[in-house]
Amino acid sequence: MSANQSRWPTKRLKMTIGRHIGNAVMDRLVSWNLVPRTVMLTTVGRRTGNKRRTPVTPVHRSGHLYLVAPYGPVGWVLNARAAGTVRLTGKIDGRQTDAEYAVREVAPHEAGPVLKDYLEVAGAVRSYFDAPKGAPVEAFVREAHAHPVFELTGVDAG
Repeated sequence: MSANQSRWPTKRLKMTIGRHIGNAVMDRLVSWNLVPRTVMLTTVGRRTGNKRRTPVTPVHRSGHLYLVAPYGPVGWVLNARAAGTVRLTGKIDGRQTDAEYAVREVAPHEAGPVLKDYLEVAGAVRSYFDAPKGAPVEAFVREAHAHPVFELTGVDAG
């Protein structure tokens, strides 16, 4: 990472009480399958051991499943790195799932195309990216340091 690159996106997420309430509402909506392409991610707190739930939008690319951290290395990212596994609950590819996945953080050259695909389906987070929708993959590779990407492989999902 060069001196002018930060681990964080240019715009930072602020976890307000409103965001916590919004996540709780999303949890319910996702459980009722009312939010397309969004599932609930459960991680185990690296300090407390408590389960933490966060709405996420997985990305399918070349037969692989990925998670993108649009807000940078936030809590779920740190928890996933520490535990090495996450659980996804909700509809993926039209099928209900409640499965554990191993996580592998990918390098920037692999993350770039995933980030580009992610912005095609997750429009609400565009303002957290410097590269605009439709930018070349190289622009996303350059900012991959600020948006961790994890490849998921099934543990109990098959």
